[in-house]
Amino acid sequence: MTYKDILVHVDTLEPCKARLAAAINLAKAFDSRLTGLFVRATPYIPQYAEAQISPEILEAQARDLKRIASEAAKTFKAATESSGVKTEWRSIEGDSLDVISLQARYFDLVVVGQGNPEDILLPGDRNMPDDVIMTCGRPTLVVPYVGKYPVIGRNVMIAWDASATATRAVHDAMPFLKAAKAVTVMVVNPMTTTRGIGDLPGADMAAHLARHGVKAEADHVQCDLEVGDMLLSRAADKGVDLIVMGAYGHARWREIVLGGVTDHILNHMTVPVLMSH
Repeated sequence: MTYKDILVHVDTLEPCKARLAAAINLAKAFDSRLTGLFVRATPYIPQYAEAQISPEILEAQARDLKRIASEAAKTFKAATESSGVKTEWRSIEGDSLDVISLQARYFDLVVVGQGNPEDILLPGDRNMPDDVIMTCGRPTLVVPYVGKYPVIGRNVMIAWDASATATRAVHDAMPFLKAAKAVTVMVVNPMTTTRGIGDLPGADMAAHLARHGVKAEADHVQCDLEVGDMLLSRAADKGVDLIVMGAYGHARWREIVLGGVTDHILNHMTVPVLMSH
């Protein structure tokens, strides 16, 4: 298994530069084809309000969207033309979530950005990238909106709880794991986590990875901190440049019971995170 086809979501916001640079470096590392995707998402207008909006305003909105799409295409071309990476450009009209999720199903890996609450949001953007992770059926690499990430996957930490989603994430991340110089299977609060974690937390998964040629060490910690905070703290201590974890889609009350680890990581991430559901 490898990532031969990578999809990256492109927009005209400042964080896209680092996200695009990260995607290009990954395409080089995995000898992949890189496809840039811009979604021409138009503002939602309720039917009762359509009659109150003049044709001139609608035409101005269409021209502005066309201009932004052109800027995104130029950004992608400028970033990739001298990279030596095989590329493709797609500009598709529709809802951001629907378009990205559907397009992602034809790729091995999708690269998106962490949501920035300070950005101007179109309808559906408030649920990005959360809903893409939950619906696209592909491993999703989320790049933080702050910082630059020229190297991703040299030092990897797996957030392991023996769940089905974590298992899926480990499988989906195998190209990263095989190429990594260091891999840590991290278990937080093994006494209270999912059953099946083993007598030595993380050791069973480390042994499984060893059979795939991945040299991984098992680590665990018992703490009173929120699981998400502890994962990010250990990632900082170990110099981790990629976290691999499953994404949960439980009902809200269940998320509260579990500490909302998925939501916490997506809101406070300090390094790229590969998530699968």
